[in-house]
Amino acid sequence: MKFARFSYHGRTHTGVIRQGEIAVLSGSLFTHFEETGESYALSDIKFLPPTVPTKVVCIGLNYYEHIEEIGAQVPEKPIYFLKPPSSLIGHESAILYPKGAERVDYEGELAIVIKKKMKDVPEHKTMEYVLGLSCFNDVTERALVSKNPLLLTLSKGFDTFGPIGPYLVTDLDPNNLNIRTYLNGRLMQEGNTKNCVFNVQQILHHLSTWMTLLPGDIVATGTPKGIAPMKPGDVVEVEIEGIGKLRNRVE
Repeated sequence: MKFARFSYHGRTHTGVIRQGEIAVLSGSLFTHFEETGESYALSDIKFLPPTVPTKVVCIGLNYYEHIEEIGAQVPEKPIYFLKPPSSLIGHESAILYPKGAERVDYEGELAIVIKKKMKDVPEHKTMEYVLGLSCFNDVTERALVSKNPLLLTLSKGFDTFGPIGPYLVTDLDPNNLNIRTYLNGRLMQEGNTKNCVFNVQQILHHLSTWMTLLPGDIVATGTPKGIAPMKPGDVVEVEIEGIGKLRNRVE
């Protein structure tokens, strides 16, 4: 199923996509929900991030070609860092270019949304804890982290540096999905999640041994090769097979 979180006339809703419209749901995607009978045209709604997480966990260096691209070494275990939830924006919202920024890059990624409290979960059971998948853009001020790796959180944590959406999709194999990123309509990144160093089950098992993942938390699984800078006026799109296309303008 394909879900979205959105606002309509100032009210926030969750809905399921039905033939170009969104049917409003009552209840919670994490427990129980049902359709209310209301529906709206997709053109009339404002897309919001599909979840409100306690944290956004991002995996670094997880595509072999990207590792080669930046001259890094293949990690023995998943490398992760946090982005603040305040960085999140939805489909068609603007990425704001920070004052004084030197280079702001896109990073198209697959995002996993957690369904229920998760701690010390073995690999073979991790998918039971996944609510669905979404498109993610791990926007990064590259110059900051290039000067000092300790500035990773700052370089990736600016407001609007976490576009996600437009949809949350269930019943997909996260380890075999084509992912593409476009800049002003030009294809810049193209990969498949099967080419990751660590698959989703390995990532979730590893993270759950170190921290408790809570319902709604986001795990972004790394970016393919082809990262490059954006500038104000550019449009960046992250497209993932079976999910859709996340679109944001840089302002």
